[in-house]
Amino acid sequence: MSRFLCAASALLLSATLLAGAQAQTADAAPVARGLIVQLKAAPEGRESAQAQRERLTGIAADAGLAPSEAPMAVGSSAHLLRFARPLSGAELSDAERRVRLNPQVASVEPDVRLRRLAEPNDPYYADGRQWYLRRPAAGGLAALNLPPAWDHSTGSAAQVVAVVDSGIAYGHPDLQNKLLPGYDLISDLDTANDGDGRDADAWDPGDWISGPEANSARYPSCPAEDSTWHGTFIAGQIAAATHNGLGVAGVNWRARILPVRVSGKCGAWLSDVVDGIRWAAGLPVSGVPLNPHPARVINVSFGGDSACTPAYQSAIDEAGTRGALVVVAAGNENGPLTRPADCAGVLAVGAVRHDGVKTYYSNYGAHIGIMAPGGPGGADSGPQLYSTSNSGTRGPGAPSYDSKQGTSFASPLAAGVASLMLSVNPALTPAEIISRIQAGARPFSSNPVYPTCRVGWPINSPCNCTQSSCGPGLLDAEGALQLAFSPAVVIAPIGEVAPGSGVVLDGRASATVSGAHIVAYRWSLHSGSPVEIANANAPVATVTLPNARGSWVFRLLVTDSTGHSADSYVVASTGGDGGGDRDEGGGATGLPWGVGLWLLALGAWSVRRWRR
Repeated sequence: MSRFLCAASALLLSATLLAGAQAQTADAAPVARGLIVQLKAAPEGRESAQAQRERLTGIAADAGLAPSEAPMAVGSSAHLLRFARPLSGAELSDAERRVRLNPQVASVEPDVRLRRLAEPNDPYYADGRQWYLRRPAAGGLAALNLPPAWDHSTGSAAQVVAVVDSGIAYGHPDLQNKLLPGYDLISDLDTANDGDGRDADAWDPGDWISGPEANSARYPSCPAEDSTWHGTFIAGQIAAATHNGLGVAGVNWRARILPVRVSGKCGAWLSDVVDGIRWAAGLPVSGVPLNPHPARVINVSFGGDSACTPAYQSAIDEAGTRGALVVVAAGNENGPLTRPADCAGVLAVGAVRHDGVKTYYSNYGAHIGIMAPGGPGGADSGPQLYSTSNSGTRGPGAPSYDSKQGTSFASPLAAGVASLMLSVNPALTPAEIISRIQAGARPFSSNPVYPTCRVGWPINSPCNCTQSSCGPGLLDAEGALQLAFSPAVVIAPIGEVAPGSGVVLDGRASATVSGAHIVAYRWSLHSGSPVEIANANAPVATVTLPNARGSWVFRLLVTDSTGHSADSYVVASTGGDGGGDRDEGGGATGLPWGVGLWLLALGAWSVRRWRR
């Protein structure tokens, strides 16, 4: 099981209450309501949805399972087999094993509940002033440096940022005219708490757990707590109405928020989160109308207790094909990244304190995409983050403001900066946004009071970040915006070809900011045995590869009329040696990124090098 990343002190290791600053944790034996099954392609080729359901029903019968209802589509290539009753422990493992043994099955994973991490019960540390939006200064070294970024752009109403979360408490004056029609994708009535299933109303009715409900069969391992208004808080962080003389400022003054409700009482189900990511990106979801306002940035502040799984990765990959960047919270377990933060292609955001030191709770590791302010936690003291909320402890009350901490709330700050970048350069791809955020990062600050963070050696206190423990650096909005003005270099993928083949190097999809135009293209060989590139100074070049096995990495440098330049890479391989996709960058490593992390680092360096 896993939860929202809204708390600093939850550890997903047991279901006991730990002493001191530790809070309620997830049950060590997750409960699943079914299995998410992806089938191998049918021998006869393309098959109808009905034929797929019939195959799944047969697979379930062969495994000795009796689904409670017909298989439900999850994403574009998987289905949910609902159990007659929830399973856990050995029963769940056995059911999963029996289905996996079927030769028709490509992958299988439990449909487990995703939960909010318990919010810390520490004293209120600060009055909530938005120190983290200002220029870095004493008392706020980790601040985002937004004022000079706002000099470049305060955002654009054309940018849509999806908040895949608990929905929105409507009626907040600081969110007036900022919300698009969203969708409620919660498929479980007990979780939804609004009396119905999936519908076009992303309103948040509250997600409280009463005393009698706590740790019950309906809400296992969920403690009694008030409603969190988690999605409302995040929406305000990203795009609260700004410069209106009221309340708080958002990172992007003009962006619109797309609320996608997937979480309610006791958290969210994995299958609903997967569908939420897909719907937010404009991808089809079974039984739900297409989203008329696809988001270019999708914030997902959920955590997990396992590595990235096929359902999550598929949704993230497909969102990326629609140009949507998925920004995720790193997690609050003071350990390595878990899903979705360890999935390839996401921007995973860890949390630092006001002084730039890693919070004691934030997950960490070299695969962190960026670190951003998240507020303190536990016995630590310091200013928290402040945003839109609601006064209701159960159902909605009056609009209000509140302070919180956790990687749940570091992630939206990065999502807001990403949307600002798209405001000045909509042609940027998800990979380019990530690499430029990383290239524009500030070096970590340090505090001699604390030790150095070391991967594999958890310290239950704040620690000083290094790039090997916390990624590239501190999120800097001005640095990211400066790099966003560089051209977006887009190369058509090549993939694997036969030895001796001629290949086309195609950079015609490259683009630059409004008002500028591309004035120069330059193709070159970055690595591989020598080859001759024809038309190396044109958008489209050609090259004939040697009649031998190998891999070649080609670089395209593009310069626009403002003098800004940027580059990207593409891989061609023969005989099964090497990858076939252009470098995709990101917040976590994975083979689908083409030539790997070393090339991402090189690409990020070269973008910084070529900016004016």
